[in-house]
Amino acid sequence: MKCPGPPESSRLDSFLENALAREARIWKVPIFQVPAVSPPQGTDISLWCYKKAVLWIAETSSQFQFHPETFALAASIFNRMLASVKAQIKHLQCIAISCLVLAAKTSEEDEAVPSVEMLAVQSGCKCSPAEILRMERIILDKLHWDLYTATPMDFLNIFHAMVMSNWPQLLAGLPQRNPSRHVAFLTKQLQHCMACHQLVQFKGSTLALVIITLELERQTPGWFAAMTDLLKKAQVDSTEFIYCKELVAQELTCLLPVNAVYIFYPLSQGTQGHPRPRLPHPNPSGVRSSHQP
Repeated sequence: MKCPGPPESSRLDSFLENALAREARIWKVPIFQVPAVSPPQGTDISLWCYKKAVLWIAETSSQFQFHPETFALAASIFNRMLASVKAQIKHLQCIAISCLVLAAKTSEEDEAVPSVEMLAVQSGCKCSPAEILRMERIILDKLHWDLYTATPMDFLNIFHAMVMSNWPQLLAGLPQRNPSRHVAFLTKQLQHCMACHQLVQFKGSTLALVIITLELERQTPGWFAAMTDLLKKAQVDSTEFIYCKELVAQELTCLLPVNAVYIFYPLSQGTQGHPRPRLPHPNPSGVRSSHQP
């Protein structure tokens, strides 16, 4: 992403206003099965099944080298579909692959979108091309053929550009002073959070703003003024923002850099008295490397 200059501020404000308007018009919270003592009856989507499905969408999107915006749109369509119908578990994977196909057709160049037959085979979704096409039509009907909404990825790009435009001095704190690499790093965090069922209750604008804020706190002491201005422009409730921030901070614990631990071994073990660094423990959540920065 090219770092915009001050004249771009008005355009970014306009982009944000339009994105917030689209989000307010379309956004809905998916309804999940509430954990109970009795076993699930197989008629609702559990929280665990939801997370597994979103991670599968992310992995499949990465497999076909789709853009991050495609995954974000697929996840948004997936959430809207689950908020509109009472889906059964046996149909969940077909809904997931169909949402990804629709998102790819919307966001990707035509030559970058493989055929439905290839998607069905290489994704391992266990759905026939006819089933995927039929599910596509169902999704389009349920969503009134209005697929595009402002995704968390859209808001992440807008907020990041606004920070670079209005507070260019913060660029000095970025790794290698490269905004594009910094956005890629934040994108990994966003994708990880989009699979968390606890964070689905928040709008994409709130989630993206929280990730930007946490990064500003980590990188620069002058983060408060930027966060306050963005919070006002995003029209996010402060109480909701703080609650979301706490959940995101917990969710990103396994993704943020950790300090290496050094253990000193006795000279008798032939170490020549130098400390040996112990690598951080692998991510216990089992998330594949494609979701780690």
